[in-house]
Amino acid sequence: MKVNNPANGNLINEVPDTSAEGVEAAYAAARTAQPEWAARPLAERIDVLRKFRAGVVYRLDELAATLTAETGKAITQSRNELNGLLPRIDFFLDHVESALAEEVVFEDHDAGLVEMISREPLGVIANISAWNYPWFVGSNAFVPGLLAGNAVLYKPSEFALNTGVAIGDLLWSAGVPRDVFAVLVGGADVGAALLDQPVDGVFFTGSYPTGRRIAQHVAGRMIPVQLELGGKDPIYVASDADPGVAEGLADGAFYNNGQSCCSVERIYVHAHVYDAFVERFASAVDSFVLGDPSADTTYLGPLTRPQQIEVLEAQVADAVARGATILRGGTAINHGGHAGWFAPTVLVDVTHDMAVMRDESFGPIIGIQKVSSDDEALGLMNDTEFGLTAGVYTPDAERARRMLAQVNAGSAYWNCCDRVSPRLPWSGRGHSGIGSTLAMIGITAFTKPKAWHRRSG
Repeated sequence: MKVNNPANGNLINEVPDTSAEGVEAAYAAARTAQPEWAARPLAERIDVLRKFRAGVVYRLDELAATLTAETGKAITQSRNELNGLLPRIDFFLDHVESALAEEVVFEDHDAGLVEMISREPLGVIANISAWNYPWFVGSNAFVPGLLAGNAVLYKPSEFALNTGVAIGDLLWSAGVPRDVFAVLVGGADVGAALLDQPVDGVFFTGSYPTGRRIAQHVAGRMIPVQLELGGKDPIYVASDADPGVAEGLADGAFYNNGQSCCSVERIYVHAHVYDAFVERFASAVDSFVLGDPSADTTYLGPLTRPQQIEVLEAQVADAVARGATILRGGTAINHGGHAGWFAPTVLVDVTHDMAVMRDESFGPIIGIQKVSSDDEALGLMNDTEFGLTAGVYTPDAERARRMLAQVNAGSAYWNCCDRVSPRLPWSGRGHSGIGSTLAMIGITAFTKPKAWHRRSG
């Protein structure tokens, strides 16, 4: 497979892809190797993953440069992803022992009866990862998966292939056997070949259409399927909010070129603060530097997938045709003689009959809609098939809690946005997916419980 730099189109390298026979062989080897890996003491598995973390730290600058070169992510943001990876790994390392510990839930000493729960690894799992945050979303699965004693068949995105190969190298160097963590290189055909194997669980991060196809592919097998899909994440700026929150929301909308499932994708602003908010928001967008993603001053690089430009252009055209106003951007641009870039775009006078307010954009574009009440904002926030995150900006705690309690989303943000914590579960509703990563549930998700009824003889 060819790996190209989206900033200039240059070929970075070529990586041999995995054949269908190679996928089948990797599965067979993983099935054989997994019991021995699971039988190793947990302390040994923890030590191996701790060495993996140390390898990330040692090679951080190199790994960040690799990520930027193949995805177009600004180099400062690539470093941020890797630095943000470390506390996630730490959470898993610090909590896996308690998550996997046997739990006694009932004892009757007179009857000599004990009831307890143990946890066993699923076995061999398929992990199909994403390109926008390959370190984050990949580690959410393969780190707890390996710690829990599973073998992992890992398919990195073809748009972050070098990063996927580097992850494998780091894990193998740390002591994970190659048959316990296999890197499968390829596109949709390799993903399909992986799903054809009798794996014990499927963990996928990506778009809703692909996630739906995966769910249909493995339907009837009675195995865990975890799908971390897209979002159309809304924010409401209430009448008592400081218009200065616009700066943080602009970053939440345009960070990583808006290529994030939890990017701010639509904003509702109360009429009382609307004009001041929009002015501050546009000013913040004007400060974003678009340029060479390897430069420390760059905020916006090229889109990782140039095909997304068609989606963004269609959303702009639809919005304008229905009465929206382009406040900033609105067009694809040619930067340095190379296509694949899109100007940061702000649309106002938007309504919910426009695609930009209903369909996932996954790019540097935002619609800002004026509302007259909390109830109107709440109705619009829930007018979606997605349910990943939602946020409210207000100094009034009761107001925020009342609204966020009624929003159908897996994560609620109060006076913040576009953040993920390893201590909290990451889950979606509706078209945003099923299952949870992170938190304690993000460890036990890679296990199956066994109920023990023990009576003394």
